[in-house]
Amino acid sequence: MKKAIVAVVVVFLGFWMFTDPNGLADTMQAGGEQTWELTQQLFAAVIDFFGALG
Repeated sequence: MKKAIVAVVVVFLGFWMFTDPNGLADTMQAGGEQTWELTQQLFAAVIDFFGALG
């Protein structure tokens, strides 16, 4: 089952890359930026938490 899901995702991304490479690049860039912002927020929250303990 997992292999089938992975295969479908790979085929979908390959099709998307072939038909609209700029759209895929924009989507991946936006996703990367959101991931980085969430990572920064997480580390800031962890720092604040441990700072409040001390």
